[in-house]
Amino acid sequence: MIKTGTRKDKTQKRHQTIRIKLSGTAQAPRLAVYRSTKHIYAQLIDDVAGKTIASASTVDKDLKTKLGHGGNVEAAKAVGAAIAKKALKKGVKDVVFDRGGFLYHGRIAALADAAREAGLNF
Repeated sequence: MIKTGTRKDKTQKRHQTIRIKLSGTAQAPRLAVYRSTKHIYAQLIDDVAGKTIASASTVDKDLKTKLGHGGNVEAAKAVGAAIAKKALKKGVKDVVFDRGGFLYHGRIAALADAAREAGLNF
């Protein structure tokens, strides 16, 4: 049996499958997560209005100075806490978690756990 498709292709296919089932609203926006080898990004998205409510990543100035490298679990925890803080400031408590086709493991799970500990419900 021949293996077809790259890892990125398979991740994008999983993300499309997930996005069929998930959608964010103003009351419960979608917490979309993207991870690269060097950084991790999180956005709160209202899919009905097509707007980003808040975002946090390891390339933000305040987090970049605290973190040495953005591609580790500690950085993911910091981004999770930062996105939760911004969400609560905007009055958002409930979110729908979109793992972006990535496995719920490692940095993705660390970001989600940190966001939950900081006060988000999902």
